[in-house]
Amino acid sequence: MKSARRASIAVGAAVVVGLVPVATPTAPPAAAGPVTAGAAATGHDAGEPPASGVVHTRIHEVQGITRLSPLEGERVTVPGVVTATRTFGSARGFWMQDPDPDDDPRTSEGLFVFTGAADPDLSPGDRVRVTGTVEEYYPDDLATSDFQSATELVDATWTVTARGREVPAALEIGPDTVPEKRTAEPGGSIERTPLRPNEYALDFWEAHEGELVSVRDVRLVGPSTEYHELYATTKPEQHPTARGGTVNLGYDRSNTGVLKIESLIPFGERPFPEADTGDTLTGRTAGPLAYDRFGGYTLMANVLGEVTDNGLDREVTRAQRPGELSVATYNVENLSAVDAQARFDELAHGIVHNLRSPDIVTLEEIQDDNGPTGVDDGVVSARETLTRFTDAIEAAGGPRYEWRQIDPVDGADGGQPGGNIRVGFLFDPRRVSFVDRPGGDATTPVAVERDRGGAALSVSPGRIDPGEAAWADSRKPLAGEFRFRGRTVFVLANHFASKGGDQPVHGRFQPPTRYSEQQRVRQAEVVRGFVDDLLAIDPRANVVVAGDLNDFQFSPTLHTLTEGGALEALVETLPPGQRYSYLYEGRSQVLDHILVSSAPHRVDYDLVHINAEFADRPSDHDPQITRLTPR
Repeated sequence: MKSARRASIAVGAAVVVGLVPVATPTAPPAAAGPVTAGAAATGHDAGEPPASGVVHTRIHEVQGITRLSPLEGERVTVPGVVTATRTFGSARGFWMQDPDPDDDPRTSEGLFVFTGAADPDLSPGDRVRVTGTVEEYYPDDLATSDFQSATELVDATWTVTARGREVPAALEIGPDTVPEKRTAEPGGSIERTPLRPNEYALDFWEAHEGELVSVRDVRLVGPSTEYHELYATTKPEQHPTARGGTVNLGYDRSNTGVLKIESLIPFGERPFPEADTGDTLTGRTAGPLAYDRFGGYTLMANVLGEVTDNGLDREVTRAQRPGELSVATYNVENLSAVDAQARFDELAHGIVHNLRSPDIVTLEEIQDDNGPTGVDDGVVSARETLTRFTDAIEAAGGPRYEWRQIDPVDGADGGQPGGNIRVGFLFDPRRVSFVDRPGGDATTPVAVERDRGGAALSVSPGRIDPGEAAWADSRKPLAGEFRFRGRTVFVLANHFASKGGDQPVHGRFQPPTRYSEQQRVRQAEVVRGFVDDLLAIDPRANVVVAGDLNDFQFSPTLHTLTEGGALEALVETLPPGQRYSYLYEGRSQVLDHILVSSAPHRVDYDLVHINAEFADRPSDHDPQITRLTPR
């Protein structure tokens, strides 16, 4: 989940005529000659007082040839033309650009002037002379920030010298404008490295920070978000999915064409558009380029195109045949009994209609009956949550599913505070039976035993090594033993640790460090060890490992599970353009997986796209399903 946006900042605003503060702004006359107006706003973090004296300079000298201004902390005066204003929210201000650029492609000619909660009362085309303190703004603590900074002027006053002048032309971004390679990846901070905008995408964008840029008729590679964002691709041929997105194919195969778009137009004047993946943002979209911790470089549009609906449909898989066992996995995004009935109904429709009522479903992100209360209140039961879900499935025309799960220790499994997230099983008792062996609880580990020459679980359902440190503040995997047409099938439901805390792909450290990966790799080792125990007793055991593993098919996590061929990751059987179950910052990627042992034959697999690409959805993950014939 995303954290709060830029926090409100107390500001002391003063409008000036000349250099004399007055209580009320005086509107400058509409004249061709010089006029004066101004305001002042406190910076994000006051820090040390600005140095005495003012440096008269130009914007490109403030921006410099690296990500950090050579004039940081200095009090400067710069001329420019206002190109856009942000007149809502707590981080108001305006962008200005020098109409007389230098010849160095590394230096941006644009700059943001932060006015806090004060309306700048300026318009595009106003010529201004601004005095302010140069600041590198980080969205969090500089000492620990993984993000790039935004070069800004704070504590600013300004003089309007003319109105209605021509705004500098926007840089048009096309398929060949942005370099293919993300960064030089020097192995640390890239902040003081001279920019090479003709070679690296992150350098290209930084070299145009604050400048006007534009796109035209671009494909949207993700749905519009609740934070009023769109993600477009400026490189339509770069790693396209089969349905209009752009797919993540490797750590070294960057999606450098992705550009986030936000609107500077007040929603009262024009509501933010709703869009699905594959729609087109038709016409011209233009505005200054900014850096944001969520999504990276962002076109702040004061000219916004129209969304053309390209009619993306939700997929429907085929029904299983009588001799096929169908096993699906579905992350239902923090489903709890406090949710509206409409959400249960939408999820149920997906189970019945789009997945065609699988025989077994592993569920992730089932919460307790009173949901995310924010505190550990002792409620851990999910009976009401699962009852409402199975009732909704039956009402939608599906089977009367039974379920198996184990209540976690209160507050021990991560997720939303008070929600007590967990994994569980649904199964259709008309098609498959569950082997119940008592004794499984939140802290008792399941073991593999020998039974009549084959493998069996000591408890069913049972949690896999719940006391292992790998599962600290994370969901514990659940093992279940099923019978289908006289054959035993072991299904392991999983929800590995999230990627929270990893450095962003657009951050100031390159290559980004994947801090969370270490825990997932250890989790994969534990699950793989349990699979190896099953196969040591019965090399022909039918094993399905399913769930939200929170990692990519090319990651060390998946390599740990598949090494040596004990398990096959079924997503690898799909064409590259279909390998995704989740979208993040406009990039389609695999987080959810089904893996199978070598025993089953005639294995069929489908990743069913019904959620991740759509603005209107009951979950942010796509489900997937395998149909197999156990031996």
